[in-house]
Amino acid sequence: MGFAPAWRRWAGVESSRGVAPRGASGCPPETMMPDIRRLKTRREFLRVAAARRKRVRPGLIVQAARRKTSASRPASPPPRQGPSGAIRVGFTASRKVGKAVDRNRARRRLRAAAAEVLPALGEAGTDYVLVARKATLARPYGDLVRDLYEALVQLGYEGADNGSAPRHRRKVSSGGRPSPSGDRR
Repeated sequence: MGFAPAWRRWAGVESSRGVAPRGASGCPPETMMPDIRRLKTRREFLRVAAARRKRVRPGLIVQAARRKTSASRPASPPPRQGPSGAIRVGFTASRKVGKAVDRNRARRRLRAAAAEVLPALGEAGTDYVLVARKATLARPYGDLVRDLYEALVQLGYEGADNGSAPRHRRKVSSGGRPSPSGDRR
């Protein structure tokens, strides 16, 4: 059947009874997990980076960008979940992480963490890029998952359209530098 997670393997496939096969819980796969797809082209990665929404954590960097969908040009691939579309995610590791074996291992760890966290916290219609850091390799898996979780929670607040997201900025003293205590002078 190929190498694909079980929930992706059966996506869009109907059984002889005319319904999609059910998972172990008895629920159709579409209700168990949101539709998560991959970013594959350089153009998609650059668009997410240009959005300048990112969170840096010790184990990884998370970049996010909402997709714009219009009636004349629908998002590709066509969304299967609601009007906003699917969650899309891409993984990257530069040569700073290490040799090819290390970069591949870092991307595998990011994929595993994303499979665990994105279904719960990812926004439909949003593209995410997870960037590996040197610490991605040595960081305990639980901490890596926690890093991703915290970054997605913060990005969710930042992306709120109502402007009610809390903004924490350090107050600037008269000298142009942030004061260590954060109070005005």
